[in-house]
This record gives sequence, structure tokens and C-alpha cells, in this order.
Amino acid sequence: MKKKRIIILIVISLILVLFFVRLLNSRELDDVTPGIQCDSALYSKVDVLWVIPDFNNTDISKNKEWCDYILSLNKTIGMHGVTHEYNEFKTDRNQEYLEGGLEIFQNCFGFKVTEFKPPQIKISLNNKKLIKENNLFLKASINQITHKVYHCNDSDPLVKNWFVNLF
Repeated sequence: MKKKRIIILIVISLILVLFFVRLLNSRELDDVTPGIQCDSALYSKVDVLWVIPDFNNTDISKNKEWCDYILSLNKTIGMHGVTHEYNEFKTDRNQEYLEGGLEIFQNCFGFKVTEFKPPQIKISLNNKKLIKENNLFLKASINQITHKVYHCNDSDPLVKNWFVNLF
């Protein structure tokens, strides 16, 4: 009986710690690109924007007005894949593929990106190596657990934006 109480106390403590970590950490917005409609209230709610450079074959750097708008928000901006296709970085990619996204990002925002988050938070071992070789800080599963992460396209059947607010 005493073991059971200790286990329950540990589980409750871990949940409380995670709650406070998420409360204190930065809030993030995934899937930022002109091709995905985004609630403007989300932009003001978050600290980090995860941008898709070439969604649906649309190079964001060709839309200077949008690039300037995103910069004017004065948020941290990271790269969220290159095209954001399903399992994009679970499939091994080469240097040329990644460089295409990095170049679009830099042409849009005027600086080199330093943080990378793969779409669906799935990445192969070879792609992890590729990201590190390009001096990008990889954000993955732990980041999703320890930060409140919203999505422009709130279509995830399991984790809706309203649910993120609860925790």
C-alpha cells in the first residue's frame, strides 16, 4: 500500500512539474506560411514561429510583404521542414535539398536560420546528422512536450489548439 502511494505521489509530482515547465517555457506556432490560413490571434500569443519555406511549391521569399510582416512580429523564427510533406524528414534528404530550404528562408528574412523542427516531429538518423552538419539546432519530441505548440491549420484530430491551452 505504501509503494502505491509513493508511485501515485511521483506521478502527480511529474505532472505538476510538466505543467509548470510548459507554463514558463516559450509558446510556439507551427506551420507558418502564406499558404496556410492562420488566426492572427495566434501570432500575438506565441514567442516562436516555425516557418515552412516552400509549402505547395510556393517560395515564401517571393512574397516580400508576407516576409516583412512576419519579421515585424519580432518573434524567434525557425524552419519547419522545407515543403512540410508527410514524413518529409523521415525520408533521407541530401545537402542540396536542405540548402534549397535554407536559401529560401534567408532570402525571405535576411538571416540564416539557426533552429530546425521536422514536420510531424519525425526525422531519420541520417537527417539528424545532416541538420547538425549544417549547424542547425534540432527541436523534436521533447520540445513538443515541454512547450505549448499551436498550429495554424488546427486540423490535428488528437491535439487541437484549445487543448494546448489546457496544459
